[in-house]
Amino acid sequence: MASVKEKKKPGDDSPTATKTQHPRERYLYWYESMQLQRKFEEKAGQLYGQQKIRGFCHLYIGQEACSSGSYTALTKDDKWITAYRDHGIPLALGTDPKAVMAELYAKQTGSSKGKGGSMHIFDKEVNFMGGHGIVGAQIPLGAGIALAEKYNKTQNLCICFFGDGAVRQGALHEAFNMAMLWKLPVIFVVENNGYAMGTSVARTSNVTELYTIGEAYDMPSEPVDAMSVEAVHEAVSRAAERARAGEGPTFLEFRTYRYRGHSMSDPQKYRTKDEVEQYKQRDPVEQVRAKILELGLATEEELGAIDKKIKAQIDESVKFAEESPYPEPEEAFKDVYVQKDYPFLME
Repeated sequence: MASVKEKKKPGDDSPTATKTQHPRERYLYWYESMQLQRKFEEKAGQLYGQQKIRGFCHLYIGQEACSSGSYTALTKDDKWITAYRDHGIPLALGTDPKAVMAELYAKQTGSSKGKGGSMHIFDKEVNFMGGHGIVGAQIPLGAGIALAEKYNKTQNLCICFFGDGAVRQGALHEAFNMAMLWKLPVIFVVENNGYAMGTSVARTSNVTELYTIGEAYDMPSEPVDAMSVEAVHEAVSRAAERARAGEGPTFLEFRTYRYRGHSMSDPQKYRTKDEVEQYKQRDPVEQVRAKILELGLATEEELGAIDKKIKAQIDESVKFAEESPYPEPEEAFKDVYVQKDYPFLME
């Protein structure tokens, strides 16, 4: 249950963006998209506390610029794949919040028919190839999706997100090697929020400048201030241009931060409140809001109307999820295998 993404991207009709200029439509999309993700996740956290959402639940609060900034740099035909902190990306892509909320409730009307839950949101209508629960498993999948695009001679690419903990997985190195060897149109993105579950990057790796790992494969790599949606947009734009030109993959280290725990069961004893507050001084949503007002792109009243619209969307999504039915027991046996008729099997 999702809206097909046929509309133009914010700013498509505007001149090429520079580091100091982005069109009004893009800023307004960034604000609405990030604010929707923020308020949706805050509501999800509240509902989890009420035991209406159960199981694992990993919130995206603080990392919204990663998804929204990437969206405006890509096309509607590009493919997306990520790990299990996966509520924000489909919302940025245009998936109906009702479908995402219903999936968190494990309802039949959810984006994965209630069978995926928080960690396995999918929406083929917006080319979201899903959240994946096995750490790092989506990295070779992202390379494979890019291989399919190259094989089919499209101009599309795959953007593949993973966390800083997944950088320690061997699958990353195998995927990096093949992606560079075959010059695959893939953008690898590590959302480095500082902690793999509760362990800091510095305690798990001798390499703390994660983007430098790509250099071992001669892969174009760079760090990105992912608390700035403008910086994200510009970095992904450069990487996409290389991919579409047949120059292969890029590795981007999005330096971001999650305000909440690794999951809803995380007491966060490994970091101080002062550290969290320090990052909140550069909150990506508030930065965009301030920029819009500073440039006179919208008034307080207009931004307030966006906030009101988002609140109504989220209230509607909760009502929809509450009223939707659970899947029938036989649904567990569906979508497991694809029925194919192969002649050699019929002999």
